Amino acid sequence: MATQPRVANRLRFDGFELDVRAGELRKHGVKVRLRGQPLQVLEILLEQAGNVVTREELQSRIWPADTFVDFDHSLHNAISRIREALGDSSDTPRYIETLPRRGYRFIGPVAAFETLKFPADNSSHKSAGLALVPPPKEKRSLVLLCGVVFVSALAAGTAWWYTPGKVAAAPIHSIAVLPLENFSGDPSQDYFVDGMTDELITELAKVSALRVTSRTSVMRYKGAKKSLPEIARELQVDGIVEGSVTRSGQRVRITAQLLHGPTDKHLWAETYERNLGDVLKLQGELAEAIAEQVRAKLTPTQQAGIRRAEVVDPAAHDAYLKGRLYFVNGFTKADTLRQAQHLFEQAIEKDPKFALAYAGLADTYVYLAFVGALQRDEAYLSARQALGKAMELDDSIGEAYDTLGLLSSNFEWNWQAADRAFGRAIALAPSYSCAHEDRAIFLASLGRREEALAEIKQIDQLDYGFSASHAESFTYYELGDYQGLIESSKRGLLLDPKDWSHHYSLGVGYEGMGNLQEAIPEYQKALEGSDGFQELVVALAHAYAATGKKAEADKILRDLERKLKKSSASPYTMATIYAGLGENDKAFELLEKAYAEKSFEILSLKSDLRLDGLHADPRFQKLLHRIGLTS
Repeated sequence: MATQPRVANRLRFDGFELDVRAGELRKHGVKVRLRGQPLQVLEILLEQAGNVVTREELQSRIWPADTFVDFDHSLHNAISRIREALGDSSDTPRYIETLPRRGYRFIGPVAAFETLKFPADNSSHKSAGLALVPPPKEKRSLVLLCGVVFVSALAAGTAWWYTPGKVAAAPIHSIAVLPLENFSGDPSQDYFVDGMTDELITELAKVSALRVTSRTSVMRYKGAKKSLPEIARELQVDGIVEGSVTRSGQRVRITAQLLHGPTDKHLWAETYERNLGDVLKLQGELAEAIAEQVRAKLTPTQQAGIRRAEVVDPAAHDAYLKGRLYFVNGFTKADTLRQAQHLFEQAIEKDPKFALAYAGLADTYVYLAFVGALQRDEAYLSARQALGKAMELDDSIGEAYDTLGLLSSNFEWNWQAADRAFGRAIALAPSYSCAHEDRAIFLASLGRREEALAEIKQIDQLDYGFSASHAESFTYYELGDYQGLIESSKRGLLLDPKDWSHHYSLGVGYEGMGNLQEAIPEYQKALEGSDGFQELVVALAHAYAATGKKAEADKILRDLERKLKKSSASPYTMATIYAGLGENDKAFELLEKAYAEKSFEILSLKSDLRLDGLHADPRFQKLLHRIGLTS
């Protein structure tokens, strides 16, 4: 009986395994990110292991004549990607040998197994499931010839995905940069690779024609096993950028590829290698190339912002990356902010012309004041000085204008200047989610409802994480939109059911809607989770009083009053206590003191339910007017 010709379904070499049907490369069972053209090239080289595969053969099979592409450039990138995935080197190859001006040869041992059956012919073949690929001088078996036919047909049928015309057929308006992989072979370089991911997102965020998913949203996919279509669906994006970073000595290489997320189809790949001092320029070049591939038009200002990158001292850049990671992961914690501050200062000491380091340092001063770890006036002066230096060196940093907006609004109460600064931040970095968050809260505090809600909508498209969830809740709080506050707080609790601040805002939402029986348990949960935060004690007492438990509320407030008189409680907090006790004159006296100190807390004056007993007093409206918070 005639046996059936077989084609290898899987090819194994040196701990690697290529699954031809699945289009997956694994190393010791762990999936290696390699797909598209590089994967096809590797498959062809493995089929003909030991033999030279000419450039012409690769071109005819993967880049047919009707494919408009720079073949030399694309082939070089494909080989570079394969070598990175395999940990190979062109100088001392273990797997892929280059034959100048001729082609490439796979020089490692290859085993083929788990065969697929094709229609029978009159040839006889081995039926074993595992067979070593024959030596190069021996006659090739029909097993491998069938593989050539199969892959050629596959390549011919799929080559159209790589033409520019087909990219245009599937337009990309939104994009996510997945966490880049560390190909340096050194886990201690993870911070550097994460920083490269963050910087690439920052550069792409400058492109107004693209919606770029924030760092917060993409970092949860680090090491994830989800498919690209699944990730694209969850992030609601058309395009996915993935790649790797290899750092060796004073050189860095970034390999990136762009894929159509819903279909996992390869659209473009490129490898960049530079000295470490040119890493910021490298990021700008990469962002501009991606924008060009997705046909995103850059305004002259955006183009200048992307191209305007200084040479930076590598040690300063390292300190800056570490500082940014500390900041974004712990901007609500004083000790983490102090570490970020120290690292930014190190970066400036090593490179006094590093604009981004000054911008980062300004951020730490602002947030140290917000968490009460730095005196307000000291923080303001230090942040102003650092920010001025950053803008003197580079006035195209969107993040710096966002910080300027925070200084103008929260420290100076200069609403027009803040409005201009936030607008400038978003113009320079349209997908910078923090600027949209800060502007939403700012607009809400001024009663500009429609504009604030438009920013909320933008935030939802860019990011939904810890920072975004609290920004949304605070925006609804400032607007007095209690139904929106309830919904946003519940959504935030889905991220972290133990987040006491969302329990507090949920309680405020319920109380604002008149549902006091639901508000009280939420205040209690918040109080337990916050380890007795004073503001929450007042909120709980206020809710008790509103339900008729006036005596119980008064006892809570009197106890808190005695306790706080011995400490350095803020005038604003004390004002809320006296308002709850019905001692309005004392409450206004303390609010005037908070006004004189330009307290951060007093900016929530008109939204604070604990002060609702003061609203009918003419002094309340006059105070709002003096602050500039009237609609």
